[in-house]
Amino acid sequence: MQASHKVSTVFDDPNLVGSAGLVPVLRLAEQAGLHELLRRQLSVPAASAAVKATAVVGGMLAGADSIDDLDVLRHGGMVKLFTGVRAPSTLGTFLRSFTFGHVRQLDAVNARLLPALAARVPRLLAGVDGLAFIDIDDTIRQVHGYAKQGAAYGYSGVKGVNAQLATLSSPTCAPVIAAARLRKGNVISGHGAARIVTDAVRTARAAGATGPVLVRADSGYYRQDLVAATIRAGAWFSVTARATRTVRRAIAGIDEQGWTPIRYPRAVRDEQTGAWVSEAQVAEVPFTAFTSHPQTRRVSCRLVVRRVPELNDAAGHGQDGLFTPWRYHAFITNSTLVTVQADELHRDHAVIEQTIAELKDGPLAHAASGTFTANAAWLALAVTAFNLLRAAGAAASARHARARWATLRPGSIHS
Repeated sequence: MQASHKVSTVFDDPNLVGSAGLVPVLRLAEQAGLHELLRRQLSVPAASAAVKATAVVGGMLAGADSIDDLDVLRHGGMVKLFTGVRAPSTLGTFLRSFTFGHVRQLDAVNARLLPALAARVPRLLAGVDGLAFIDIDDTIRQVHGYAKQGAAYGYSGVKGVNAQLATLSSPTCAPVIAAARLRKGNVISGHGAARIVTDAVRTARAAGATGPVLVRADSGYYRQDLVAATIRAGAWFSVTARATRTVRRAIAGIDEQGWTPIRYPRAVRDEQTGAWVSEAQVAEVPFTAFTSHPQTRRVSCRLVVRRVPELNDAAGHGQDGLFTPWRYHAFITNSTLVTVQADELHRDHAVIEQTIAELKDGPLAHAASGTFTANAAWLALAVTAFNLLRAAGAAASARHARARWATLRPGSIHS
């Protein structure tokens, strides 16, 4: 049996709609004030800028990860459901007309939209009034060719542009994006982090985070300016410490009786060895960070240390060790949490990797344009789409409130 060469596939049903779930999501966006915010904030020199920006967001929600894919909004009966749909070439020209200032206007829209969504969908940010987390990290979006502005080889050895994100979550709600920036590919992780922390904490407060806010970051963000900005914003910090001489000296000074054994509820994968660890010990000491800075810029805080035993593959075969060697992981914090809880919550910083993975599985699968500011605008609109879909999921059910992008889009949009 062979397939007939006369068979062709055509999309010829003018009433077929593949993304009917876009209707309630965009209505939620309208009720939260997205359209009015865009009209009021966005001054990009383009006709119907608010309509075009919303069209890009709608295309992302429907599955577009490039400018050409935005044509998904014109398939079948989609034009009967939505007005103001533009061709991908028109939307591409619109994105390329952005300057850095216009991108910051989109950031301002997102900073106002998130509190409005939280007000309409309380489940979206449930629990942030008790204890809220702001997690900061960055990721490289790989690009190819020579025409991408801002592309360079960064710390990962991959040529691309760098997206820096700050997410907002609580112990009972999934992360949303509180702030985002697109940067050149060869920038260091912590560059500009003080600004994004300030913006993210301000957005968190506006979204209902009336209690303590804990800013968490890895060692790439072990910087005086980030910690100082966190303190000025009235938040706690929890930042992985680099293994400097001062940190090593402080760890060596911990009394052996000061260590508290802990067991992980679930085994934790050790980043250095790849092994799974189920038990460790924690301790803390008073610490002064950033001693290379002038006295007024140094930060008095707590150094919380977790140590895990080195695995001895030869144990039990006549090569047992005389003592247990340890590997140490330390972070600084100014929180009032007890040592064990501070360590547990700091390790949960990895939750931001989920958001990064969801974006890369969605609108950030590619750098959409060769123009840097167009890509920056694309990232800002991707933040809008991400938070909208997260709000739609939270409005649907408690299960969908914690579902990932790959689950929400097929179940909520393509239905």
